[in-house]
Amino acid sequence: MPLETPTDATQVVFNQQMLKYYDRLLEFSCNRLWRCPIHRTLELYKRHLSSNHLEVGVGTGYFLERSRFPGREPRLALLDLSPHCLKHTATRLSRYAPEVYRANALAPIELSVRRFDSIALNYVLHCMPGTLSEKGIAFTNLKPLLNASGVLFGSTVLRHGVQCDFGAKAFMRLYNARKVFCNLGDSLADLRRALEASLHDVQIEVIGCVAQFSGRA
Repeated sequence: MPLETPTDATQVVFNQQMLKYYDRLLEFSCNRLWRCPIHRTLELYKRHLSSNHLEVGVGTGYFLERSRFPGREPRLALLDLSPHCLKHTATRLSRYAPEVYRANALAPIELSVRRFDSIALNYVLHCMPGTLSEKGIAFTNLKPLLNASGVLFGSTVLRHGVQCDFGAKAFMRLYNARKVFCNLGDSLADLRRALEASLHDVQIEVIGCVAQFSGRA
């Protein structure tokens, strides 16, 4: 599967109709399937979100909507390949007048913009095609957009090296069969290797079958 483009199935899922129901599906999946309660991801944002932030793979903007920026006039940028996700999230977070960029994190990102103090890649990696060693190019591609003291953080659903119960395994197989997920080979060890290849001070916490991670430029 080529890394230059996302899977067709993923693009079909993130259409305007699906985005209307995505928040509820996200809450159900995080709380019941992946066993990583929503509040744990909100805590991750609370620890790392800066007033100069880039969100990559924006979904519906669920976590940003529920997070508080540390500054009065934050700079927020959104980067995604899906025009539907970008439009939905930019509208939802219009109070921040977000910068909007359509790009693929698996390809070199050519943006002549001021760098960011935080970048989130949250619940994105398990949807990307390829192995984690191949998906890890996203960290390399995003690093030039991060200030020297900045942090890249996020979460991903893993299949190996984490606690997956029967329900999680069943839904993962279903999502992979429909090519919405591509993570049946994703392991905790491979995630660490991919992060440490581009970032330092790498931190990973496993909650259920989710790995929450952070690393510094």
